[in-house]
Amino acid sequence: MEIEIKDLSQIHSAAREFIGKMGAHRVFAFYGSMGAGKTTFIKAVCEELGVKETVASPTFAIINEYKDRKGSSIYHFDFYRINKLEEVYDFGYEDYFYSGSLCFIEWPELVEQVLPAETVKITIHEEDGGSRIVQTR
Repeated sequence: MEIEIKDLSQIHSAAREFIGKMGAHRVFAFYGSMGAGKTTFIKAVCEELGVKETVASPTFAIINEYKDRKGSSIYHFDFYRINKLEEVYDFGYEDYFYSGSLCFIEWPELVEQVLPAETVKITIHEEDGGSRIVQTR
């Protein structure tokens, strides 16, 4: 899968395209440099799924929970500030990753060894000119 977002005005159509390609997958790991647009893209996806709460990076909380239009949970993780893998064990990552709920993970490099085997790995990178490319690894 590859989706190009030429500018911010296209982010919601890109999010709808992404949702259409998610299939039965539940855990998505988003890779990309600081400022690549991971949080912005996840926010658009959540909004397209009917989330009414404010979607923001859970940098300090590590995890945010949202509800989609059907009332199902969506978990949004940001592991940027994780120092040791034990921190992930302490909050019970298995309860989330194996819950059957959607999980969107930022900075998964820090927890790769505990990601489920079926995790979809997504890279977001910025092209010259400012467009973003969202693609599976």
